[in-house]
Amino acid sequence: MPAFWTEADYDDHELVQFVHEPNSGLTAIIALHSTHLGPGAGGTRFWHYADPASAMRDALRLSRGMSYKNAMAGLPLGGGKAVILADKDRTKTPELLAAFGDAVEALNGRYVTAEDVGISEADMVAVSKRTAHVSGLPVEGEDAAGGDPGPFTAMGIYHGIKAAVRHKLGKDSVENVHIAIQGTGSVGGGVARLLAKDGAKLTLADMHADRAEALAKELGGEAVAADAIMGVACDVFSPNALGAILDDEGIARLEAPIVAGGANNQLARAHHGKLLADRGILYAPDYVINAGGIISVAMEYLCRQHGEPCDINEVRKRIAQIPGRLEEIWQASESSGETADVVADRMAQKLIGR
Repeated sequence: MPAFWTEADYDDHELVQFVHEPNSGLTAIIALHSTHLGPGAGGTRFWHYADPASAMRDALRLSRGMSYKNAMAGLPLGGGKAVILADKDRTKTPELLAAFGDAVEALNGRYVTAEDVGISEADMVAVSKRTAHVSGLPVEGEDAAGGDPGPFTAMGIYHGIKAAVRHKLGKDSVENVHIAIQGTGSVGGGVARLLAKDGAKLTLADMHADRAEALAKELGGEAVAADAIMGVACDVFSPNALGAILDDEGIARLEAPIVAGGANNQLARAHHGKLLADRGILYAPDYVINAGGIISVAMEYLCRQHGEPCDINEVRKRIAQIPGRLEEIWQASESSGETADVVADRMAQKLIGR
């Protein structure tokens, strides 16, 4: 029996494929959770893992999250994810990207890939030379949808944070609302800039301390050490780095009434949603609030498949629906007594026929 069948995160995935191409040095895992609504769509993560089991866990959890994310965003796509196991030096070569493109192509359209952590637009262009089942490619013109999904993910999180502040704190603006942001890369940095324009008070942290400090200086915020951000007393804690940070220890450290951010798989395990609720913390399910990026790349891919131009205004319109979905989840949670993550999961599972 394959080892992944015994993984706690294995959830009747339709396909879990181990890819090894020795000439290029490619070692990867492609996981398809569900294709009930359409081809499994989700980005490729390029990361150095401590052990192969950690990579498998990531692939399983992230692909399931993409099933739920795409379904809740109203997209005709299933859920998939790929992880490329990078070496310690994170060596990335044209040959490795070409081999990965061949692996995607071999799935005959069942999986559509795009950027994720460690993968750039330029990398996706290289992959696209070997397969058409790629999105997040550069586009021309300000009115064209597609390209780097990071800014669109940030836009959705920004809207979601404002919805959470309105729901929990009764405020129609984030002016002077204190928001602690974990991660200041493409997504977290984009969220910070949007919130700063509205007058939010920002505390920032990143594993690259100089990046957080530079952004804090630019926006008039404060930078703290990466290991201190979860303990900052604030109105909103916004995790925008890697996942599984909401575990027993992390939740105990929180000094915020709201958790709303873009990191995938924020809850380390299922029971951690209840731990948040027991502390009276409003949680924005990650795959709902962070759907802006996949909305953008999905619209790009679907339009290209039909040979049609894709209007960025349609992408923005769909992203603007994220607060309404969150509000529906929170209201259902409050009326049923179930936690927000359980409510969202049930909604998503129904949409994918499970």
